[in-house]
Amino acid sequence: MAKKTKLVFACKECGYNSPKWMGKCSGCGAWNSFVEELDTSKVRPSRRAALNTSTKPQRINEVQPLASSRIPTGILELDRVLGGGFVPGTAVLLAGDPGIGKSTLTLQAAHKYAQATGRAVLYVTGEESAEQVKLRAERLDCLSNELF
Repeated sequence: MAKKTKLVFACKECGYNSPKWMGKCSGCGAWNSFVEELDTSKVRPSRRAALNTSTKPQRINEVQPLASSRIPTGILELDRVLGGGFVPGTAVLLAGDPGIGKSTLTLQAAHKYAQATGRAVLYVTGEESAEQVKLRAERLDCLSNELF
C-alpha cells in the first residue's frame, strides 16, 4: 500500500490523532496537549485504482469466453431468456409494470431452484410482508423448507 504523508495533530498524553488542532483532547480530556506530526498511516487504494488492469486491447473475435456454469431456474422460458439460467456472481434486473408477475416469477424460480438442489434460497422483498409472500407461495404451491 502507498504511504501518504500529511500533517496531523497528536495528543502528547494519549496519542489521539486529529486532522485539526484542538484545545481539549477528545481521547483523554487533556488541555493544550496537541503537537503537529507527520502522519504516515497506510492509505487504501481507490476503487478506480483496482480497475486499472494491464489488459491489452484485443480483437473481439479473438476473445476466449470464460467457461461459466449456469444455474437453471426450471422455468423453460426464463432459462431461454437468461441464456440457460442464472450465471453465478451476476445480478439480474427483472423489471415491468406493477402487477405483471415479477414477484410471482421470482418466487417460482426460487422454489424450483431450492427443490432441484436442496439448497437454501433467501427471497428478499422490500414491498411485501412475510404474510403476503406466504399467501403467494401457498397459491403457487411453492412452500419449501429451503425457501426463506
